[in-house]
Amino acid sequence: MAEVKKENWFKRAGHGIAKYFRELKSELKKVVWPTWSQVMKNALTVVLCVVIVGAFIWAFDVVAKFGVEALLKLGNLLG
Repeated sequence: MAEVKKENWFKRAGHGIAKYFRELKSELKKVVWPTWSQVMKNALTVVLCVVIVGAFIWAFDVVAKFGVEALLKLGNLLG
């Protein structure tokens, strides 16, 4: 009965790495890169969203500041 010898660990790893890069290359061929106008449109959308969210956070912070100050003044008057 002939014994089947296992392949060397380095050989198996090498085959796995080679397979990974072959698949990577084939997947990258499927990528559709955006045009410059699409990139600019998406970038402007992100910047606009960041500004809007920042404005909401700033407004909430101002309202909360006035609320806390009012509570502290009320506490000083009562205490």
